[in-house]
Amino acid sequence: MGPDYEKKDYPVSHSFASLEQGITTGENPGQYLDSWWTVFHDPVLECLMEEAVQKNTDLRIAAARVQQARAQAMVSSSALLPEGELRGSYQRIRRTEDPVSVRGLSSDGSSSSQDVTVSRDQDLYLTGFDASWEIDIFGGVRREIEAAYATLGAYQEDLRQTLITLQGEVALNYIDVRGLQLRLDIAGRQIKARRDYAEITEARAKAGLVSELDAARARGELATAEAIIPSLERSLRAAVHRLGVLLGEEPASLQDQLLVSAPLPEIPGDLPVGLPADLLRRRPDIRRAERELAAATAQIGVSVAELFPKFSLTGSYGFQAGEGGKLLRDESNFWQIGPSVRWPLLNFRRRCAQIEVSKAIRDESLARYEQTVLLSFEEVENALVALSREKRRSQSLSESVTANDLAVKLALDRYLAGLQSFLVVIDAQAAFYAAEDQLAQSVENQAIAFISLYKALGGGWQEYSANEVK
Repeated sequence: MGPDYEKKDYPVSHSFASLEQGITTGENPGQYLDSWWTVFHDPVLECLMEEAVQKNTDLRIAAARVQQARAQAMVSSSALLPEGELRGSYQRIRRTEDPVSVRGLSSDGSSSSQDVTVSRDQDLYLTGFDASWEIDIFGGVRREIEAAYATLGAYQEDLRQTLITLQGEVALNYIDVRGLQLRLDIAGRQIKARRDYAEITEARAKAGLVSELDAARARGELATAEAIIPSLERSLRAAVHRLGVLLGEEPASLQDQLLVSAPLPEIPGDLPVGLPADLLRRRPDIRRAERELAAATAQIGVSVAELFPKFSLTGSYGFQAGEGGKLLRDESNFWQIGPSVRWPLLNFRRRCAQIEVSKAIRDESLARYEQTVLLSFEEVENALVALSREKRRSQSLSESVTANDLAVKLALDRYLAGLQSFLVVIDAQAAFYAAEDQLAQSVENQAIAFISLYKALGGGWQEYSANEVK
């Protein structure tokens, strides 16, 4: 277990148990990653979300990075502990042939020397244990550990950001699929109506009741309506393919499941007002910026500690002998122990410059944190405005569809009664289907704005008040 400053809870939803190695479950699971997509009451979307969390490659990459950062933090924590290693060796040595001169005393007490022949080949056995411990008097190692765990927190927030982005992309593409299917249905009805009116106009032109101009205009409007279909189908296939990749599968793997038309999900009619600013603290980018600032601040302490001497305690114990059988005897053992100090005085100027570098990095991180907060406010405000304005636009478009539908019926009745030309009917139809298509896009845009609001707040916010956000 690391020091106190590494103990930090990162609550997540119980639905993401597969990511428990990347995000730790807190006392209030779901506080930061609420299952916001359930408000759509769409079981297909819910299944897609669960599958994406299990298989998405970007999420797996981010989780692996968290594991790397956690392991690196453990490496940094180990610097507070003594280091030691066992060692052992065997050497076969051959000396030179020169005789060894040995000096001693003769029998009469005078000094004498003689050459002694020593075996050229010799064995050398060695085993022992070495240990060292750098005493962190000035806190450099502790600050380095603090920076490592702050970096770990930043990577955990990256994982959250990846998860939030993934959920948003899955929902956006699913909404796009259903919205395009709705627009294709509108376009199909438009083509059918244009084809019916074209056939009627052709028959009336042959009977001499209308001019050939009306028949040509009807055929042209039919062709124009049919030309919309390929573009919508292309966009629909692209959205389905994107969903397949987001789920970690082949692009075309979801075609059978999603190409069957289904209604466009509806968002809640009433949204809470006065969203508290404290909710923005749940945004992973803001939380990451906080962790980066903490890491940069801790690095200043690391740089300052380099100005002071480093004290270490080293020692070793072992056995050394020329024969294996004598290795572990008492007369073969050796040991040494003692303190040491290292103080690179000549590097003082460079160390001071490194402190200034660390402070500048801290100032950059602080400015980036402030910028992230401001951008988050901007994003939330834009999402709220887009959602409210799109609701007003949908209401107006709904009234427009109703009015234009009545206009088409009246224009067709007058045309069949011979009171006006078919051009009036064509114009009324064009206005009706254009309004209906815009209404479908507006409903889709409302859902997109709701998803954007979720992403801007960094999670679901329906069940939590400002006092519950820690």
